[in-house]
Amino acid sequence: MKRLFFLALCLTAFSSVPAQLSRNKSSLPQEPGTFSIEGLTPRPVVVRIQAEAPVYTTNKFDRAIGSFAPGVPVTLVAMSDTSYRVRGRARHGDVAGWVKQSDVLSADPMLADKLKKLFERTKQVAELIKNNQVALGMTSEEVQASLGKPTRKSAKINAGGKEERLEYAMFEKVPQVTTGRDSFGQLVQTIVYVKVEVGTLSLSFKDNVVDEIEETKGNPLGNGGVQIVPAPILF
Repeated sequence: MKRLFFLALCLTAFSSVPAQLSRNKSSLPQEPGTFSIEGLTPRPVVVRIQAEAPVYTTNKFDRAIGSFAPGVPVTLVAMSDTSYRVRGRARHGDVAGWVKQSDVLSADPMLADKLKKLFERTKQVAELIKNNQVALGMTSEEVQASLGKPTRKSAKINAGGKEERLEYAMFEKVPQVTTGRDSFGQLVQTIVYVKVEVGTLSLSFKDNVVDEIEETKGNPLGNGGVQIVPAPILF
């Protein structure tokens, strides 16, 4: 029985980009209540300092180690709800430390909110890939990172753009008993595992994002059914 699942992607402010799942994460130990930004985006996130800004050793702003001049570009390394860890050229030299979010000027007023959403999405997708699962909202690259190379792949181009379709034959190892003779001529039974197709999963993509999942045989999605992750975010 066919089961179709559709997702209306209404996040018009965002565009599709592959999640940076294989990118190396920062080796910097994270302070409680903070998370690393490095590796979440295809390129480093660079912003500017609005006004003279002290730079601190921790996100609690307990000890200043210098200050940034107005207009200095800095690279975001990590963040908390109220602060950014940045790298840049302070008045006394190169430094890495924490500044208040209010001291940072970005062309995108929703930058902090988008970074938080991107961090949460990356965690969701990483968990799906770890468990070889797929969900509406994943990109083609993320699906193939989770399920591997598709059994069949097709695409069509119409007035609405390019639409891709990936099909996967899903297999399970099923135990079977075989009977033979050992070196003494005795009959013995051996269990062998045979790869058997148990279902077919088809995924349709719009703008490189899964917007339809179809089970054409079996139950490849399992009892949990379809899952949804937010659409990718572009900075």
